[in-house]
Amino acid sequence: MAVTQDHIQEAVAYIKDQCTVAPEIGLILGSGLGILADLITDEVVIPYNAIPHFPVSTVEGHEGELLIGMIEGRRVVMMKGRFHMYEGYGPETTAFPVRVMKELGVNSLLVTNAAGGVNTDFTPGDLMLITDHLNLTGRNPLTGPNDNALGVRFPDMSTAYSPRLIAVAKEAAAAQNFEFKEGVYAGLLGPNYETPAEIVMLRRQGADAVGMSTVSETIVARHAGIEVLGISCITNMAAGILEQPLNHAEVMETAERVREHFLKLVLAFIPKM
Repeated sequence: MAVTQDHIQEAVAYIKDQCTVAPEIGLILGSGLGILADLITDEVVIPYNAIPHFPVSTVEGHEGELLIGMIEGRRVVMMKGRFHMYEGYGPETTAFPVRVMKELGVNSLLVTNAAGGVNTDFTPGDLMLITDHLNLTGRNPLTGPNDNALGVRFPDMSTAYSPRLIAVAKEAAAAQNFEFKEGVYAGLLGPNYETPAEIVMLRRQGADAVGMSTVSETIVARHAGIEVLGISCITNMAAGILEQPLNHAEVMETAERVREHFLKLVLAFIPKM
């Protein structure tokens, strides 16, 4: 769909009718990472299908709820489940919730995803701070007429992932004797996993991890002037690295395995975002 100011305002009006909290931090959770919802207190839960113009999640591990509440004294809005272009949505639709978050008052955004490890130094269960991305979906949420009220026609992406927020996350991790991996996330359209030859290509292009989300949300967030922190959970090694087939069950199992550490890290850096 073409996103308009009317669509955004109608969604915002409905959400404000359900909740009086004005969130300042947004969180978008990837496959199996809805566990972060356990951190929210005093939450209001709004099903996606109740919000005007919101799409609906259709993928296992994406529950389809918007949560608004508190984490460590900060007001947050959390997407428990996201939308993907492989579900049939356009990039402007997958990123529509980011537009809504901006209008609700969000100025910083944490995006998480489950990703395949392209860097052979990675192992399943690693957490990677996204320092940059490759948009290899062939699509962009900003194509078409630009609404200057939403952002400039040609937004700068030289710091798509905020150096300030990356430093905050690394400091919080160091305090827990944990070290993040860091690297470039390649966003592909999906839904099939990549071929071994494609993974070789991605590695040569500079990718450290690969997935099927995040890039449209980040582009729209930066267009809207929102700072972004991105974290990939390396849930499996990409095709051709190990002699085993890839499957979604492995993604979910690995996300569950890193659950407790991930929760502790988020609790540590959310107050500083």
